Amino acid sequence: MNIELRHGLPYISAEIEYRGQQVKIENVLLDTGSAGCMFDADRLSAIGLHYEPFDLVQRIRGVGGAEFVFTKKVDRLALDDLAVSDFEIEIGAMDYGFEISGIVGMTFLTAVGAVIDLAKLEIATP
Repeated sequence: MNIELRHGLPYISAEIEYRGQQVKIENVLLDTGSAGCMFDADRLSAIGLHYEPFDLVQRIRGVGGAEFVFTKKVDRLALDDLAVSDFEIEIGAMDYGFEISGIVGMTFLTAVGAVIDLAKLEIATP
């Protein structure tokens, strides 16, 4: 998968499957400084993924500030051929003042054994 640098930051696209429906999410930050994976609630509502009363809600902090998110297990999270099943993600507003629809962090990257080649601007498996 190709990585696109914008304003010095690495962006990719991701596919999420939930209850048999899929959505492709653009403007996803590839972030080795983030533990988990988080996606924009508005983008995921297109496949019926929304907050339900039994969902875990927590407050997270990052460089962009703090916000409340809820946690869901999705059927599949994929970056081209790098994919995991039954994977937990966080969903939030992601209103950071610039266009971003998701963050893929270390939980996913380590689960798939991703290799990030910055010279080639690619992400792949070994």
